[in-house]
Amino acid sequence: MSLTDSNRSNSWEARDLRAVLHGFTHLGTLRNKGPVVISRGRGVYVEDSNGKRYLEGNSGLWNMVVGFDHPGLVEAACEQYQKLPAYHAFFGRVSEPAVALSEKLLEIAPVPMDKVFFTNSGSEANDTVVKMLWMINRGLGKPKRRKIVSRINAYHGVTGLTSSLTGKDYVGAFGLPLDEFLFTDCPHYWRYAREQESELEYSARCAGNLEILIQSEGPDTIAGFFAEPVMGAGGVIPPPQGYFEAIGAVLRKYDIPLVADEVICGFGRTGKLWGCQTYAIEPDILVASKCITAGYFPMGAIMTTKAVTDQLNAAAEQYEEFPHGFTTAGHPVGCSIALKAIDIILHEGVFDNIVAVAPYFQEQLATFSSHPYIGEVRGVGLMGALELVGDKPTKKPFPPENPVAEAIANVALEYGLICRPIGQAIVLAPPFIITRQQVDELFDKLRRTVAKVTGI
Repeated sequence: MSLTDSNRSNSWEARDLRAVLHGFTHLGTLRNKGPVVISRGRGVYVEDSNGKRYLEGNSGLWNMVVGFDHPGLVEAACEQYQKLPAYHAFFGRVSEPAVALSEKLLEIAPVPMDKVFFTNSGSEANDTVVKMLWMINRGLGKPKRRKIVSRINAYHGVTGLTSSLTGKDYVGAFGLPLDEFLFTDCPHYWRYAREQESELEYSARCAGNLEILIQSEGPDTIAGFFAEPVMGAGGVIPPPQGYFEAIGAVLRKYDIPLVADEVICGFGRTGKLWGCQTYAIEPDILVASKCITAGYFPMGAIMTTKAVTDQLNAAAEQYEEFPHGFTTAGHPVGCSIALKAIDIILHEGVFDNIVAVAPYFQEQLATFSSHPYIGEVRGVGLMGALELVGDKPTKKPFPPENPVAEAIANVALEYGLICRPIGQAIVLAPPFIITRQQVDELFDKLRRTVAKVTGI
């Protein structure tokens, strides 16, 4: 789409520019190139309103993992719309699909879990978990135990509370984070390790710094610790060797619950069904979203261990309820879609395809490691990133006035590839159904793009 096209008074692009307020969109790109309005999708491809086709290298927003036209998901939605098109989960009433999905999630959870609470998104789910932790500690007679620990460069959502969990500079635009939210080290070994420091040593240092933070704040003031198995919106940052083992030991020492934010990693992205399984994480609370419905319906889910459930129920006795919920959470159509999506992933060869294709995807990703402007290639499963640098030996990034990652993402569109710039990294997370041939297509387009932008 050209800016000339976007200025045509009746084009979708022109209508967008007149009517839509875009979030998380580079304003310079929007002004200079206009929007890309998506019209339809098939498999791993989408098509814009001008008929141009793109390989969707980010599964929409990590979530459209079984493709953009799966007939089974459409059928599941239609059947449920005909039977019971909507309902809530308040006042002891709930739809059959919500019960069935709760059972399925508990069945496939990475560690034994006890109950499921539904929301409409990962942001709402993480927000809910913070409120759960605060309510639990008030019920335990520990009302000062409210501080939440997150990590620098983490992403946990966009509500007021979850923005406060998000360790990104841009939350300062809203006067956040709130005072009760604390941040510990980003687990990015390549960027933050000291000279000659091994991954295990770096993990131990991160754990030591976490313990220092806990001690300085007071263990009796810390309500919980949030972590993504792999930092997704931080730029696909897998943890260094031994990281979660070291962090988990500190949390257990001070009886601090671990919340695993599986919004991006859950349902196969890391090469196992859960990121917790990939990195031997034992969470007290697990948050899922995105792939739970393969992107076909907005949904989030929280799973709690029995210990957490019992504490929450005890705290709720004073109020005769857990005074929290969302009108459309546990929506019967969404739950029916989620049940079908999980079945497709587990039993229609999708997870098997991840296991088969992910190593090849990582091999092709690694071919960029010799590029003089790519400082680090990192990834796991079907997710990866290329970290761009202005000077490779010193790891010095490009200056802010030269947004190379944004330029690569824009040029990639010309070649029919959608990829995502995050900071100075290019992030890829293709649909779970991608084939080896389509992996080749993806990286061929990306190589040509990087060569055009960097001149190498």
